[in-house]
Amino acid sequence: MNIALINHGCAKNLVDAELMLGIIAKKGHNITLDENNADVVIINTCSFIHDAEQESVQSILQMIEQGKKVIVTGCLSQKYNEELKQAIPEISGMIGTSNLNDVVTIIESIEKGKNYTSIIEESPKYIYPENTERQQITMGASSYIKIGEGCNYSCGYCIIPQLRGKYISRPIENIVNEAKQLAKKGVTEIILIAQDTSSYGIDLYKKQALPLLLEELNKIDGISWIRIMYAYPTQMTDELIEAIARLDKVVKYVDIPLQHSHPRVLESMRRPVMDYRELIKKIRKKIPEVTIRTSLIVGYPGETEEEFEDLYNFVKDVKFDRMGAFEYSREKNTYSYSLKPQISAKIKKQRKDKLMKLQQKISLESNKKYIGTTLNCIVEGFTDEGVIILRSEHDAPEIDGLVYATSNNSVVPGDIEKVKIDKVDEYDLFGKIIN
Repeated sequence: MNIALINHGCAKNLVDAELMLGIIAKKGHNITLDENNADVVIINTCSFIHDAEQESVQSILQMIEQGKKVIVTGCLSQKYNEELKQAIPEISGMIGTSNLNDVVTIIESIEKGKNYTSIIEESPKYIYPENTERQQITMGASSYIKIGEGCNYSCGYCIIPQLRGKYISRPIENIVNEAKQLAKKGVTEIILIAQDTSSYGIDLYKKQALPLLLEELNKIDGISWIRIMYAYPTQMTDELIEAIARLDKVVKYVDIPLQHSHPRVLESMRRPVMDYRELIKKIRKKIPEVTIRTSLIVGYPGETEEEFEDLYNFVKDVKFDRMGAFEYSREKNTYSYSLKPQISAKIKKQRKDKLMKLQQKISLESNKKYIGTTLNCIVEGFTDEGVIILRSEHDAPEIDGLVYATSNNSVVPGDIEKVKIDKVDEYDLFGKIIN
């Protein structure tokens, strides 16, 4: 039997997909990268917002239409176990978010001719399959490392804690070993991810252990960049800020989703109500040349015009180097689902567009400071015209901008090159590699 996998959702889901493929390969099953050649297709689903759910469901229906045996994994099966099976009875199996090893049990039950098998725990507790080598779907200069799973917060708009359970950190030595293995495969940049990376280690070591983890990762030969994503505002401790500033391989990039600025909205979102201006000022003071990324939600239930203006002025004043704005998505079983008044789709879109238009100007001004400077950039690939595609340490893969450059000499993906910047636009930089 040939087995393929289609992955949806975030980088954390990508790691799960790669782990499942590793588990399946270890058990001796055949894996194909082309779902057309597969007998069984695993669809690793996302359920963060409604659009993501629709995309996952479309994949399921498409594969069933093509006559494939379909196994549904990830957040959608955890959230809608019985409803999903009723809506699409042709599904051959489902596992929840707890134990990725269960996917093998489902495959083996299909081999035995069973019509349907489901293994879903009502209260998920994620078990990282530590002795599994990930079968990487995307192998490039960068690789994600999942340092923890689950979440102990209960943000008003978010379903993830119900789908992924409480926060569980991986031991430092296991993460370091994985990073060493990735370095041997030629990975130059490792990107640390979790629902909240900054709470790493509190469950295992009874204190925030991310600074200590960064210290250990910083010692690994072959790794040039270490990037941290998804930090939580109250966990941006002085010790963590100091570690980012001091350790040479840790890129000076802080991703800290703040979601809003207005105290009443933050309180309703069940987010920390604190002075974010002061926090940003402190990070910028203690980490010279830092790039700060945030993400914000517009149109949260009850958000007034004045509260949105507060957010708009906050963005205008703080001038984030990188920013994403999202329209509030109403999700069942979240605190905000029943809040009133819900904001109309039209107003949500208007607010998002207004915020992003402002951010475009800020981003352009931020990028202009790089004109005439030389940046360390990682080689990602090449355009059809032969222009080299790179990414600076100020940009995370897939969400931030790129650097386009020419060179007199050949370069290899994964190498870190110096690029003299001579032109910029709102999101991307342009220049020449200095050899």
